Amino acid sequence: MFITMKKKYKYINYKDNIADVISQYPETVEVFLAFGLHCVGCFANAFDTIESGCVVHGMGKKESEELLDEVNYVVEQRLPDSKNVAV
Repeated sequence: MFITMKKKYKYINYKDNIADVISQYPETVEVFLAFGLHCVGCFANAFDTIESGCVVHGMGKKESEELLDEVNYVVEQRLPDSKNVAV
């Protein structure tokens, strides 16, 4: 998987819709694919949250948390100044 540093901020959470996340942050597609969530190209992503996608694909809690951390890392890298975002 990807190598990341510990994140201070969470931009994306389990309740976020997959289609909304990849629409706003297309660079997150690689993370979803790397974790086996190929729903990024499926019509169901318009209805599924990250949480439901993880469950449907049989991901455990640890792997789901790693996916969310990776997605947030990618989003954080895109933002110009993440220091102003509160947790």
